[in-house]
Amino acid sequence: MTPHTPDPVDASASGNPLLRHLNPEQLAAVTLPARHALILAGAGSGKTRVLTTRIAWLVQTGQVSPAGVMAVTFTNKAAKEMLTRLGTMLPIPVRGMWIGTFHGLCNRFLRAHWKLAGLPQSFQILDAQDQVSAVRRVIKAMNLDEERYVPKQVAWFIAGSKEEGLRPRDVSVRDEQTRKLVEIYQAYEDQCQREGVVDFAELLLRTYELMRDNAALREHYQHRFRHILVDEFQDTNRLQYAWLKLFAGPGNSVFAVGDDDQSIYAFRGAQVGNMSDFEREFHVEHVIKLERNYRSYGNILDAANELISHNRRRLGKNLRTEAGPGEPVRVYEATSDFAEAQWVLEEAQQLHREGTPRSEIAILYRSNAQSRVLESTLFNAGIPYRVYGGLRFFERAEIKHALAYLRLLENPNDDTSYLRVVNFPTRGIGARTLEQLQDAARTSGRSLYQSVGAVAGKGGANLAAFNALVDAMREATRGLTLREIIEHVLEASGLQDYYRNEKEGRERLENLDELVNAAEAFVTQEGFGKDAVALPIDEQAGAIADGDPPAVALADIVPDAETGEIISPLAAFLTHAALEAGDNQAQAGQDAIQLMTVHAAKGLEFDCVFITGLEEGLFPHENALSDFDGLEEERRLMYVAITRARKRLYLSHSQTRMLHGQTRYNIRSRFFDELPEHALKWITPKVQGFGGGRGAQSGWGSAPATPPWSAAPAKIEPRVATSDGVALRVGQSVFHNKFGEGMIVTLEGSGNDARAQINFGRHGLKWLALSVAKLTPIE
Repeated sequence: MTPHTPDPVDASASGNPLLRHLNPEQLAAVTLPARHALILAGAGSGKTRVLTTRIAWLVQTGQVSPAGVMAVTFTNKAAKEMLTRLGTMLPIPVRGMWIGTFHGLCNRFLRAHWKLAGLPQSFQILDAQDQVSAVRRVIKAMNLDEERYVPKQVAWFIAGSKEEGLRPRDVSVRDEQTRKLVEIYQAYEDQCQREGVVDFAELLLRTYELMRDNAALREHYQHRFRHILVDEFQDTNRLQYAWLKLFAGPGNSVFAVGDDDQSIYAFRGAQVGNMSDFEREFHVEHVIKLERNYRSYGNILDAANELISHNRRRLGKNLRTEAGPGEPVRVYEATSDFAEAQWVLEEAQQLHREGTPRSEIAILYRSNAQSRVLESTLFNAGIPYRVYGGLRFFERAEIKHALAYLRLLENPNDDTSYLRVVNFPTRGIGARTLEQLQDAARTSGRSLYQSVGAVAGKGGANLAAFNALVDAMREATRGLTLREIIEHVLEASGLQDYYRNEKEGRERLENLDELVNAAEAFVTQEGFGKDAVALPIDEQAGAIADGDPPAVALADIVPDAETGEIISPLAAFLTHAALEAGDNQAQAGQDAIQLMTVHAAKGLEFDCVFITGLEEGLFPHENALSDFDGLEEERRLMYVAITRARKRLYLSHSQTRMLHGQTRYNIRSRFFDELPEHALKWITPKVQGFGGGRGAQSGWGSAPATPPWSAAPAKIEPRVATSDGVALRVGQSVFHNKFGEGMIVTLEGSGNDARAQINFGRHGLKWLALSVAKLTPIE
């Protein structure tokens, strides 16, 4: 590479208002002659300004007409921003300019040449969901098993093939499964052609093929677009780069802007090597590095530069700033993931008290599953937060599926949960069968679970099989701990197998593992004990009332803080999950802390950034540790995370972390050894110990530190005094504000440990703690 060294020109002295606010490197890039150029634009170096100013300068100086420019971006947001800026720079309409995403420009191209492309003039575009539906129709028409050929996975296969530029005839057939996938691909192609529809990948592939195969059309566009500009060049895939080469003809100028150090989308097909290939294949003479950073202070940039220097396959640049060193990068070693989350909360609260808006505080993590502990800590403290680019933990589809199965263990008559999972994973239960079931339930006034016998035929048999599955899971989990119940349900329900076979299922499996962690943490924090049996408590009521030994030790249950109802660990956990899913989500416009994965953070910036979970196997991820390219991508991901921070950067790791329901002992990430010591400030934990202090912050703060009941309570006399001195007896009628009128069936314990089993008729049998429940005797 032979970098172009810009002349020491003062942009403000150039006389052109467009160029007045550019630094020398930006000015050199904007005013390059009409030849191929590669602009290495570091984080926060003003690349959008360079791109838009380059276009405006070319048009203003008469080097090209607005119709002779094509600019390609990766997001609609970026395209709109470029058009908006150009609209303020140029006294001409800019809406008609060819500025947009790859897919947007391809759509425009195919609309103009629909006959040549073999498409109807009014062809429609399938979004991702529509594509899956179309694939499902093909699979059904071919009489194939959807459980073996899952429509969503087949759609990914088709999209992946197209992004490699492969039609069905071009796909290499290695085995019978691939052969059948290719047949589905061909049938899907035929169906789309008949119906006059295209999917997103087809837009790009069909444009590429038309340009490749039609010389006259290719020459027309090569002559028309004398200047082609590409943003985020490091994120281009194989087909996009091939597409670009077809538009770039002799005498054209390709102005490629990107940062190889921020190439983090290999899993989507991005080829960081496209930048080196471009430089070589286009004989690029001008390579300009934009290294002046306008975002971050010096210590943050020093950390980023030192870290990324350990990557060997890079084009090379070094970020710098004139803003001074700023605050040191703070590093915290926590005793556990709970302590880490508590520390993040306390630091964020202090930043907010000092005047930092919560919206300018970002908490980053490598894996979505890590958000759960952070969310729980913020939720318990009543701090509004927003999960950027994703769903909160308990709102994620795979978690809601798992919770629905668990609710059916507690209550098989929960129709909402029943409908959610009765055909997930698929069991051949279609919409028509569910309509018949719902009609039968409405007619009889019973639940869906209770009405299965009214549905005949194969659909009824499949429904009965699902009921049997729920019953078998309930029976198999009797006497198990909450962790063991969840592990069993995840396996027996088929959820784990389903996500194991899904293209992007790894993250969903990590989230399901984190659900086990959440349960383990919950029972510990709420005083149940890790080995507490977690069966529904009402199922034990008969045995206790009859004087038999209780199937669940009383140490396994706690009273609800509001009603006094004594609930099992499973019931308490399900309530906890529902509360976290429903509360504390920031409203639109509300000042809230931002939570997100590092991938989701790309392109964003915040005053204060926390990067959490910096441990070997987590960040860098365990899947990358044995692969050189994978480790380099993890380092680029860390580089992206660091450069999101403007003023303050916090890094944290923990000695222990809950994984798969077990406590793991971790070593800190190798990235710490790749950071400059002068830029770091190591913080000693204030309090050592599990959880970093729980207490009143807990969402279940009323639960005592030790179980409220002895393991083997003795029956007492049939009269007992409540906390307010009112005497109660077995057989007495009482009134409860929530459950209404009921009759006392059993009394046990004494003093603050006294409890009563009460039959509330419609609400059924309930165990209530008398020190909490407000009962009024009915004489």
